[in-house]
Amino acid sequence: MGIDNFCSVDGSDPFWDWNRTWQSDNPDLTPCFQNTLLVWVPCLYLWISAPFYFLYLKFNDHGYICMTHLNKAKTAFGFLLWIICWADVFYSFWERGQGQALAPVYLVSPTLLGITMLLATFFIQYERFKGVQSSGVMLNFWFIAVVCATVSFRSKILQALNEPSTVVVFRYTTFYIYYTLLLISLFLSCLSDRPPLFSQAVKDPNPCPEFGASFLSKITFWWINKLMVLGFKRPLEEKDLWSLNSEDRSQKVVPQLVRRWDFECNKVKRPSEKTLYSPKRPVMGEKKDARPLEESEILLVKTMQKTGEPSLFRALCRTFGPYFLVSTVYKIVHDVLMFVGPEILKQLIQFVNDTSAPSWQGYFYTALLFVCSCVQTLILQRYFHVCFVTGMRLRTAIIGAVYRKALVITNAARRTSTVGEIVNLMSVDAQRFMELITYINMVWSAPLQVVLALYFLWQNLGPSVLAGVAVMVLMVPINAVIAMKTKAYQVAQMKNKDGRIKLMNEVLNGIKVLKLYAWELAFRDKVTAIRESELRVLKKIAYLGAVSTFTWVCAPFLVALSTFAVYVLVDDNNVLDAQKAFVSLALFNILRFPLNMLPMVISSMVQASVSMKRLRVFLSHEELDEDSVDRKAITGSPDSISIVDGSFSWSKGDDPALKRINVHIPEGSLVAVVGHVGCGKSSLLSALLGEMHKQEGSVSIKGSVAYVPQQAWIQNATLRDNIVFGHEKKDMWYQRVVDSCALLPDLEILPGGDATEIGEKGVNLSGGQKQRVSLARAVYCDCAVYLLDDPLSAVDAHVGKHIFEKVIGPQGLLQGRTRVLVTHGLSFLPQVDLILVMVDGEITEAGSYTELLGRQGAFADFVHTYANAEQTEDETDSAPRKGLENGGPVTLLGQSQSTLTAAGSAKSLLKAESAGEGAKKNFRSPEAAKLTEADKANTGRVKLAVFWEYMKAIGVCLSLTSVFLFFVHHLASLGSNYWLSLWTDDPVINGTQPNRNMRLGVYGALGLSQGVAVFLYSVSVSIGGVLASRYLHETMLYNVLRSPMSFFERTPSGNLVNRFAKETDTIDSVIPSIIKMFLGSMFNVLSSCAIILFATPFVAIIIPPLGLLYFFVQRFYVASSRQLKRLESVSRSPVYTHFNETLLGTSVIRAFGEQQRFIRESDSRVDHNQKAYYPGIVANRWLAVRLEFVGNCIVVFAALFAVMARNSLSPGLMGLAISYALQVTASLNWLVRMSSELETNIVAVEKVKEYGDTEKEASWRLESSKLPSGWPTVGHIEICDFGLRYREDLELAIRNISVTIEGGEKVGIVGRTGAGKSSLTLGLFRIIESAQGEIQIDGVNISQLGLHDLRSRITIIPQDPVLFSGTLRMNLDPFDGYSDEEVWRALELAHLKNFVSGLPDKLNHECSEGGENLSLGQRQLVCLARALLRKTKILVLDEATAAVDLETDNLIQSTIRTQFEDCTVLTIAHRLNTIMDYTRVLVLDKGQVAEFGSPSSLIAQKGIFYKMAKDSGLV
Repeated sequence: MGIDNFCSVDGSDPFWDWNRTWQSDNPDLTPCFQNTLLVWVPCLYLWISAPFYFLYLKFNDHGYICMTHLNKAKTAFGFLLWIICWADVFYSFWERGQGQALAPVYLVSPTLLGITMLLATFFIQYERFKGVQSSGVMLNFWFIAVVCATVSFRSKILQALNEPSTVVVFRYTTFYIYYTLLLISLFLSCLSDRPPLFSQAVKDPNPCPEFGASFLSKITFWWINKLMVLGFKRPLEEKDLWSLNSEDRSQKVVPQLVRRWDFECNKVKRPSEKTLYSPKRPVMGEKKDARPLEESEILLVKTMQKTGEPSLFRALCRTFGPYFLVSTVYKIVHDVLMFVGPEILKQLIQFVNDTSAPSWQGYFYTALLFVCSCVQTLILQRYFHVCFVTGMRLRTAIIGAVYRKALVITNAARRTSTVGEIVNLMSVDAQRFMELITYINMVWSAPLQVVLALYFLWQNLGPSVLAGVAVMVLMVPINAVIAMKTKAYQVAQMKNKDGRIKLMNEVLNGIKVLKLYAWELAFRDKVTAIRESELRVLKKIAYLGAVSTFTWVCAPFLVALSTFAVYVLVDDNNVLDAQKAFVSLALFNILRFPLNMLPMVISSMVQASVSMKRLRVFLSHEELDEDSVDRKAITGSPDSISIVDGSFSWSKGDDPALKRINVHIPEGSLVAVVGHVGCGKSSLLSALLGEMHKQEGSVSIKGSVAYVPQQAWIQNATLRDNIVFGHEKKDMWYQRVVDSCALLPDLEILPGGDATEIGEKGVNLSGGQKQRVSLARAVYCDCAVYLLDDPLSAVDAHVGKHIFEKVIGPQGLLQGRTRVLVTHGLSFLPQVDLILVMVDGEITEAGSYTELLGRQGAFADFVHTYANAEQTEDETDSAPRKGLENGGPVTLLGQSQSTLTAAGSAKSLLKAESAGEGAKKNFRSPEAAKLTEADKANTGRVKLAVFWEYMKAIGVCLSLTSVFLFFVHHLASLGSNYWLSLWTDDPVINGTQPNRNMRLGVYGALGLSQGVAVFLYSVSVSIGGVLASRYLHETMLYNVLRSPMSFFERTPSGNLVNRFAKETDTIDSVIPSIIKMFLGSMFNVLSSCAIILFATPFVAIIIPPLGLLYFFVQRFYVASSRQLKRLESVSRSPVYTHFNETLLGTSVIRAFGEQQRFIRESDSRVDHNQKAYYPGIVANRWLAVRLEFVGNCIVVFAALFAVMARNSLSPGLMGLAISYALQVTASLNWLVRMSSELETNIVAVEKVKEYGDTEKEASWRLESSKLPSGWPTVGHIEICDFGLRYREDLELAIRNISVTIEGGEKVGIVGRTGAGKSSLTLGLFRIIESAQGEIQIDGVNISQLGLHDLRSRITIIPQDPVLFSGTLRMNLDPFDGYSDEEVWRALELAHLKNFVSGLPDKLNHECSEGGENLSLGQRQLVCLARALLRKTKILVLDEATAAVDLETDNLIQSTIRTQFEDCTVLTIAHRLNTIMDYTRVLVLDKGQVAEFGSPSSLIAQKGIFYKMAKDSGLV
């Protein structure tokens, strides 16, 4: 039975009839076709998708939606449709019963349709149970059903009008009802239901509207409109952003990647067993019988061996692959649809040539073109959306994984990557992946597009296509070579950039020291040298880029030229007509995209593979062995800490830094560890914390541990948060802790009390305050074991005594806890239970104070030498009086330390807003507590001035030349295409075109000129970019170095590093390429519009309104997009700042076991950043959908007017117009993308320039000042009525100081915390300019000098020794101004000669970042050597002996006494015994001179100095 018999009993109703459908002026489909195919198509669609959709719903349950009116209506209409279909079936049966012969189709189709409607109704309810608010599957079903029914609807109306006799009233009625119900169902399925119960959206204050949006709204990105309108009305702010979708959050994404990565790592680790025979030695001092009797044990040790490298790629694929695969489906559909355009163009040209064709066909093709373009648009944008979301999750996952890894890597691994490199992994490398994800599908999609294009071209032109293919194949190796070269350069550039950022990081951290030593220029030259090599590489990349741009702009043209030439020359009868030429051109244009993209994708993949390798190496680093410290074994024993036969090294391969360590510390005892600098005291604590590699032995600790590091680690948070450190706030206990740690006086002074924000690395606290906060943090957390690494060194004597009594000592807060105290202070030793004496990484003696003194060993000599000198017993005190050393200085010069006063930090210069010395002011405004300035997001449009700045940086001539070359290129391109249209319209005589060769020659020549122009503009833009980035970086570096200290205290280093890393990178590599693309797409759009107008002038009616719409959409979008981009970049800094901070404090975080809290904090910062990024992506999609719609309208109108004017229009012109129109969509889209990219990226120029407008220091060198060459020759200092303030709005910090110091005098400066001791030295170096009075040195007023003239002629030994990474020689003498002999002589006097000559590289020993591979004491001696090398007449000593043991301290003091005998020495003293033999002492109090005279006369006066001396046990 054929289909015809199926439709009608006698076969009179055929399935298809060409005369009826295609050749008629009023087309219609046969009833058979309508009753079968049009009914079955929607049914088939639903039944095929049903099983997949059912499974999808089953596994994706979002919760349950309550019955709503919408749902009731949908269900009701579904049932009604089912009833209507059954009515048709019953009517058919009734007709049969009447004895009418009936075709089977009248039973089968309604039955099938009825069952399908039931299925649809089932899905409506099932979706409700699974929480689907709006369904695409169902919407598509209703839409297909309506489209199919519309065709029948038209036919039925035509039939009723033309042949009223054939109408069956019942069937007509049911059909009209059916059609109406379908329309209603379609409308209802466009609406979105309420959110399901218990969903995130209900609880969320500002949920992302995407989840609840309807399907239509999702595919057109309509749901973001509200945000866009808001962004257009006023600049968007933080609070306007939606919460992140739960599946994009860190807590969901990161663990997935970490899990899969661990799986990959475990796959490559193969366990291998080896047998160890270990004889056991009885441990010293243990009872013999306590030990089990086996003398040796045979140990089976399972060690993991690596069999290969774990694959990060596989882990990423497993994590993000499934979601990403969806995008490939979209991409395939889109790629196929791309080729519909040229095919329709072919039909249109045929239609214009064939005058007999009915005119409706032209309109039909036009409509088809429009529908196809729109579908293509929606699918492409959906594809991009999936890609970008995947990219975003990828970035979140990588940052999270790197952060988690950074918390557990060993010290050895940590040394292989600097902070800068690790931060780069998070910023640059994660970004690379994000960018690659959007293009990665091109790897298979580009070849697919090429193959399809070639297939259609072959159909069109036959074998001559092969000529074109040959040209393309030739282009591939050229591009590949360029890509390989570019990769090599890129690696070199990354290396330079890492080096530069690392150096900048150090410069910014040690800026205080650079200023005091007047070393800015040396470091500027170092940075500039790296930068120059970076720019040389950039230039090479630019030339390569120009060549590749040239190849890919010329490629499509050469392909077309060679193909057409071969085609017309092979055979005289081959005529190039409009259809062949323009369909081929449209296909060549399609080809251009994949061919352009492939090299770009390949280079992008190459970059990503470099990043992948860096990430893999970092994520595969060794981790600390969590079991190296045993927390369980010791539970039954009385010992709180025990180490048996321990030997430890800093990394696996090293020699042990600690050997033969045996320690048993009973619970609740107080243990002191003493020894010379570098003997391993801090290492012992690190070993207890499990920070060192345990080579042999066992370590066990009972209970929780708190740790106070030697250099306090302070977070950028409030003071309270620093102390509470994530524990719950217990007010009573908190008060006791703060009081015991002597922090109450500081809280009085800090502008916001304990809510004061502390800057990065604690810049607005003095050294003593930082140390006390660090101690308070440990005490507050209330642990069982306390490891204290010399916490008393940085505080004044009386404060140290207070802390020992109240906190550490036998009666302190910590009594009953186990305390291990590393100390240099002798005065506390009598009160401790056990003293461990360390020499060269071994414990040589252990015992109580009296025992050790009795043994007459090294310890006894040590004590006698030092104690006799100043120890005076005070009978009233049971304990010996505070000895010569305890505690010491306060930070004057920290790394980036702010200018601070002593422990009380009276004017702690709370970086930005301190309440000044007015400690009396008790107001506590929340503003006062704020400190760092966050990176501000500018609002509003980017000013044209910024573009002008950039043009000036390039050079105006060069800029204009580039634009002119662009113009030439596009003119040539237009000319060649117009010439082609004239050629195709040439009349054909005897089967050939007469002036074929002339046409071909001109076409070729136009193409060649196009290529030359491209090459030239590409070179000029790239070179301009390099010039601009050199100029901008240079000025920024100079401006930053010229800024005063207050600027660095206000600006977080993260922001500055961001400028030198991210913004500079943008200016280097992003902006030039964006400018190229922007100009290219702009000229493309203009030339397309010109051609379309030329061919069909009617389009002029349409272009202005479309242009307006386009402009409005673009402005509307840019307003929001720019602001989102700014919010995103502002929220990016905190991610890196927090990461930086974590890296500096990993040992503290691990000791306190706070890793999880820090991971959560990092995650929330990343999420916060992505919260601003996500709307940005969606806004891009929103824009693209709207713009492409504008583009599609242009195509349609161009085609429509061409169809209308088909009698007057030549096929060549029509082909030209439409092939250009087909391109316009892509160009328009690209133009807006590029213009907004340009706007957002040019912000980098704005940010780099903004440091040009900040305040600057006085000039470094003054031409006018003629200083005598050896000035100062005498070192006579006269201070007249001197005063200074830290900020305009604050009171004077010191005032009315008038003192005369003769040349060669030694003057000690003392005073209680916050008396203004440091402020005076800052005034002397003009770190802060005077507010009143003046200082004269040898009769020269220092305020008349250039800063470098002044600072290079006086020397300071700062308190915090700052070293820079580089050679030791560079650290002593960055300008290479001294000979090697002089440097060695200085080292000898600084007692470093033996140490340095023992190093393998001697003076070229590489210091690591911050000098971390030298001990603190050695760094201090290096600073002394610097001073000895400069040997100026005036030496300022900010008492820097805190971190130094007593012997070294004596060495320093004696060196200063002998070497600087004839110099003026000013010492800020915390330990009075160092200045008792000075000529005079200056006592400051509350910023004024209180007493001034010789030490003996001041003691006789019984004033402030006497009281201080009494406190120190000196009188």
